[in-house]
Amino acid sequence: MRYLPALIVDAVLVLIFAVIGRASHQEDPGGFLLTAWPFLVALLVGHALAALMGSGPRKPWSLLWGVTVWVVTVAGGMLLRIIAGDTAQLAFIIVATVVLGVFFVGWRALAGTLRRRQSTKETDAAASDSAEDDAAPEQRLSTD
Repeated sequence: MRYLPALIVDAVLVLIFAVIGRASHQEDPGGFLLTAWPFLVALLVGHALAALMGSGPRKPWSLLWGVTVWVVTVAGGMLLRIIAGDTAQLAFIIVATVVLGVFFVGWRALAGTLRRRQSTKETDAAASDSAEDDAAPEQRLSTD
């Protein structure tokens, strides 16, 4: 299940979003599931949609996957809130869109940057090893 780690990270971020949001409005942070549930349901739909996209993202840690999940989570979460009789005021929509975008796309961008750095280090190390291997026969010839 290569999708599960990304889904778990995203779900934890939705829960963090809900806890922070409730605390910032002096609401009981313990009721965070009341705020989070529509977004968690939409998050599952977003991951399923991203996984089913034929020509779309294939890696759950890709930026395109993150954008897909982000858009579906915000739109679906707001729709579910309204259907459930809760509010979706413009300020909340803006905050949720920005925060979840930073969360979902941000961790993927950070992971991609770290992966590229690691890959560059491995490439540099391999090139360095190759250069040392290439130099070794010359050194042996000069000492013979």
